[in-house]
Amino acid sequence: MFVQELEPVADSLGLSALIAALPLVTVLILLGAVRMKAHRAGLIGLAVAVLVAWLAYGMPLGQTLSSGAQGVLFGLFPIMWIVVNALWVYRMTVRTQHFDILRRSFGRLSDDPRIQALVIAFCFGALLEALAGFGAPVAISAVMLVALGFQPVKAAVVALVANTAPVAFGAMGTPVVTLAQVTGLPLDSVASVVGRQTPLLALVVPLVLVGLVDGKRGLRETWLPALVCGTAFAAAQFVASNYVSAQLADIGAALAGAAALVALPSARKPAAEPVRAAVLTGVRSEDLDTEDPGREVMRAYAPYALIVVVFSLAQIPAVKSVLDGATQVFDWPFLNVSDPDGNPVGANAFTLPLVSTGGTLVLLAGILTAGVIGVHARVALREWGATVHELRFAILTVTSVLALAYVMNLSGQAAVIGHFVAAAGAGLAFLSPVLGWFGVAVSGSDTSANALFGALQVTAARQSGLSPELLAAANSSGGVLGKMISPQNLTIACAAVGLAGKEGDLLRKVLPWSIGLLLVMCLIVVAQSTFLLGWMLP
Repeated sequence: MFVQELEPVADSLGLSALIAALPLVTVLILLGAVRMKAHRAGLIGLAVAVLVAWLAYGMPLGQTLSSGAQGVLFGLFPIMWIVVNALWVYRMTVRTQHFDILRRSFGRLSDDPRIQALVIAFCFGALLEALAGFGAPVAISAVMLVALGFQPVKAAVVALVANTAPVAFGAMGTPVVTLAQVTGLPLDSVASVVGRQTPLLALVVPLVLVGLVDGKRGLRETWLPALVCGTAFAAAQFVASNYVSAQLADIGAALAGAAALVALPSARKPAAEPVRAAVLTGVRSEDLDTEDPGREVMRAYAPYALIVVVFSLAQIPAVKSVLDGATQVFDWPFLNVSDPDGNPVGANAFTLPLVSTGGTLVLLAGILTAGVIGVHARVALREWGATVHELRFAILTVTSVLALAYVMNLSGQAAVIGHFVAAAGAGLAFLSPVLGWFGVAVSGSDTSANALFGALQVTAARQSGLSPELLAAANSSGGVLGKMISPQNLTIACAAVGLAGKEGDLLRKVLPWSIGLLLVMCLIVVAQSTFLLGWMLP
């Protein structure tokens, strides 16, 4: 048995923490300063983590490699299993042109560009984040806005800022699922607290968006639709994450926000021509005037309806029990680790949810989607293979980062850093979202940031007397605000709207909003750690 130590290097907590931080520092420097590709930085960081665990922390090499292998498996299944199948559904709608029908349908909901920004960037972007994540919402939303006549820079900025509130529950809840796994906290507990933080952002972001689109006039004239949309989104995200399913949180929120806008009479009023002339300074796509048959419009919406239905049915107790029956639990080979108190760690056993996991449910919805929108089985299989190929570097990045996280967690590196950071005391509540924000800003992924810093946050919380669930959730909730300034997302946004090489200009426009909203989240977490908003926590 390998027993974790808190002062393995020279009997010094500070020196042990410094050595333990080397893998994280390596990844952050390679990504942020050297600008190395994320999958290469992840592999190098993993190699450093293995060396630190083996040589400095005394973890047997066999157990070190075994812990990394467990991280790789978790990265493949269920994490990338969800992402691949979700993006596969989207690719099939693009192939059959039902995505274009959906885009035209959104364009006809309102001719007011401020409302269009809410429907497309905020609501539909959240739906795309729920299904795929990993940059897809920014790219697709920005392209749709440009097609409606938005100036490219404005379209990119709006898409980036909108991609905040849904990120923590993106890709069918992948970030919070990862957070629960690496921290050992129950998924329901983590999702519940995140669901009491990010909805507060959802109240603010739509107001920011209409301000970005049309300045003070936009706020003055469309504050009510923005507030109604944000409130409906926030309420649905809160209810789903706390009482239904973390995987359905963004889907429900996106649909609720869009439905609230459609139901609001003032949101459907034609925009004044001066507004359209001032905002829509780009070139409008000609195909927006194409009339689509009602049957085809229904089929365009069908994939998203099917996902909601499949996931809803999976939450019925009787069905859930049957699905859980296929879950496999087994002792992980060559791994026998206990914490500093001598208690065996949970990773000694591995749980493999074969059917009940989100990725399998999305796969089922995708098979049904192929039938509804008319994709031949051979074509659907080819598209699935193309999706895997498209995501090959993302798969390598996620698996290497999760392997790094598992090595750090099981060797005791994360625990040592957490004990050292706990010296910040009450200040941890303010700094916790900042750590998540920094992780996402560098890695471009809330999932990766949770894998890297989740266990650290929990250890620090327990040492300082704060709620582990609060700080773990704060890591994810603060992280969503780093998404808009991550090099990965900036590059995707620029490429989508034809502004390649202008990432610096885009960064300067979104950075103030990223920092400003981060400050709001920090204050929320501080208040939730005290009597001011402590009543909000479950």
